Amino acid sequence: MESVAPNYTEFSDPRLAALYDTLNPLGDDSEFFCKLADKLSAKKIVDLGCGTGLLTCELAKRGREMTGIEPAEAMLAVARSKPYADQVTWIKGSFREMSGIKADMILMTSHVAQFFLDEKGWRAMLESAHKALKSGGYLVFDIRRLSSPPFKGWPTETNRRKLENSAFGPVEWWFKLLEVKDKRVRYELHYFFVQSGEEVVSLNELVFRTQEEITRALTDVGFKIETVYGDWDSSLVTAMSGEMIFVARRD
Repeated sequence: MESVAPNYTEFSDPRLAALYDTLNPLGDDSEFFCKLADKLSAKKIVDLGCGTGLLTCELAKRGREMTGIEPAEAMLAVARSKPYADQVTWIKGSFREMSGIKADMILMTSHVAQFFLDEKGWRAMLESAHKALKSGGYLVFDIRRLSSPPFKGWPTETNRRKLENSAFGPVEWWFKLLEVKDKRVRYELHYFFVQSGEEVVSLNELVFRTQEEITRALTDVGFKIETVYGDWDSSLVTAMSGEMIFVARRD
């Protein structure tokens, strides 16, 4: 029996989109990407899979010419409501919307690259990114390394994270691991709205490619790997790093 396809409700449900920034605020990762944009003198930037536009608008605030591309309308609705959103070009869609763009940098943050589950889509995205960059432009993205157990430290049903939302009141959030198989991890994100008693579940799946597999894929489409960082403090990747942050250049 085939497993049910992931629905990624955390991005498509307006209630969950409204909670996203509370659960995922600007942090060390955001500052890392902002500093990297400075270091690489990237002026025209595409934020692919921009979500609620938190980093997109922060970069616009800092004077970058930003384009945010996001497939989920609920996330874009949140993004368009932010300060500096009027300085961003928002596009609903996928990597295919990069056609005709010539950017200095393409960003995929918050592990967006791990949502490309099949190899065909993954390679097609990398090829589109390569075409959408100027000569000397950079593709930058983060990959979470697969740990055992995955997502160590995330709240569980018996240890829920509680947050307050002005529109919905108190909300409890936790995750449930479903399956780890062939470099893919399936899991549920649960959101319990205390006042209404409603529980919303997002079924998600991510792929955990190795550093060698990612390097080969980037090289195959014409990128040169400039750096692979292992943490948001700009230290280089090691076998113990929990993150792999790729900086790949189009010559």
